[in-house]
Amino acid sequence: MVNQADYTYQLQIYIKKNLKKGYQKETLRQALINQGHSIRSIEKAFEKVEKEMIRKAPVLKTKPKITYERIEPEEKKSFWKKLFD
Repeated sequence: MVNQADYTYQLQIYIKKNLKKGYQKETLRQALINQGHSIRSIEKAFEKVEKEMIRKAPVLKTKPKITYERIEPEEKKSFWKKLFD
């Protein structure tokens, strides 16, 4: 029989690997349900993966400085000014 901790760990590895590939959480959740995994085990694995991702996320220590530059539109010449200039 498979140990529950090992089983959850295997689900975590599967989830992390496929999230890195770009799959959506809901798609992975549905795929695991279709494969016969229990919803409770899937949710537990997702919780652990999310907690791990939060721990590893970089923390911004300073706010980025936003600068603005105003660009003046070019003056459009009318048809008659273009014709007689």
